[in-house]
Amino acid sequence: MKYPVHTLNHLISGTVDDDDLRNRLLEKPRETIEKELGVTLDEGHEIHVHEETCSVTHVTLPPRSKFRAAERQEARTGSQSLEFLHKTLYDPAPPVRPPAPSDAGARISNATPGALADACRESIRRGLDFLESGIDENGAWHCIRFNTADPDIPRHFERPPFISAFCVLALESCDEPKAKAMCAATRAYLADTMEYPGLWRYYRHLPQDLDSSTLCSLVIGNHPWILLERNVPEILANRDENGRFQTWILADDEPDVVSVFRIEADPVVNANVIAYLGDRPEAGEARRWLEGLVIDGKLDGTSKWYPDSISIYYAITRALLRVPSALDRLRPALADGILGLRDGKGEFGNILQTAQAVSALYNIGSLQSIDAEHQVERFLNSQREDGSWPELLAFGDQELKWGMVGQVGHGSESVTSAFCIEALERLVEILLEQTV
Repeated sequence: MKYPVHTLNHLISGTVDDDDLRNRLLEKPRETIEKELGVTLDEGHEIHVHEETCSVTHVTLPPRSKFRAAERQEARTGSQSLEFLHKTLYDPAPPVRPPAPSDAGARISNATPGALADACRESIRRGLDFLESGIDENGAWHCIRFNTADPDIPRHFERPPFISAFCVLALESCDEPKAKAMCAATRAYLADTMEYPGLWRYYRHLPQDLDSSTLCSLVIGNHPWILLERNVPEILANRDENGRFQTWILADDEPDVVSVFRIEADPVVNANVIAYLGDRPEAGEARRWLEGLVIDGKLDGTSKWYPDSISIYYAITRALLRVPSALDRLRPALADGILGLRDGKGEFGNILQTAQAVSALYNIGSLQSIDAEHQVERFLNSQREDGSWPELLAFGDQELKWGMVGQVGHGSESVTSAFCIEALERLVEILLEQTV
């Protein structure tokens, strides 16, 4: 897939000296854009191109809000209302289920690479069956908001757009028809939740944020607002004095409800922005900041929103995979950093951390550096009979205190399972290479 690189300016500037391009854009805008940019646009969106003259000026109004004025005002003051906060939550979530039995390792042992690859494919299909049961009719993925320190505090389901984008970006690695169907349904859901000109927010009572906006944009890259970079000016405007991208987009009419826990800048958020923006000069300072953190080995504890260094490495390597020209020189340092996170037994931590480490190593071409067969056996032996992997902390503000609520964490069996499927897809490639 081709990602946005000054696409709108490229098309407009091309019409200055190319009358044929100008006429084609005016007469057949969709077909012309698709041909010139090598993309396929979202079929559910009309496109009109207008030509201004010295005597005719066109003024384009933004779309009407999806919410009434009263609803928008309610959201702006929502952080002060417990009743409104409860609207971000859904049915109470059940208690955390235990992981697979500790003796499950007996199921897989001493198998050949080919047999392990076949077992991986079956594990992936079982995982997809589980995921399909946890996605609603709109294509939205569910997550669970919980207290990281006190399991007795009520747990609740939530379904912000970020969760869906977060998981689908992992699931896109899978070519199984069921995975493709789920991804397609989720893209439609994300398009429906988008706010003009291509931005998203985690909860309605919070400002729009770059983490949600860039991940969702990556998922629905063929939507015209995204493809023609309608949201890029606002993303570029959301940089600090050092050129790093800030998490929250604080519009003039938005209350600053995040000031009490706003810590900028976050390396994962910046990596996600780079993955979306590509290799453009305006992201140069953010790239150099990330490079310094990686090369100097100072990633640990730098993210406010993601719980460990593995999740930071994962996001940076995902950006490198999409924009190699921007971060390619970091491959050796990234490999050393990821491999250096293993414990005395050679493990990366829990199964979610292991999944992200495996995929991160794959992204930089270093997956051969670990024992693929051992990691496969660990994934297979950690999977429950229903196809799921255990709920684990995937992200969350570990400093924020909501009165008696305490530290907020987010994760679910579906989130973990999506990343485990991604890791298994990567490991299958290594196993198949060993059978040749």
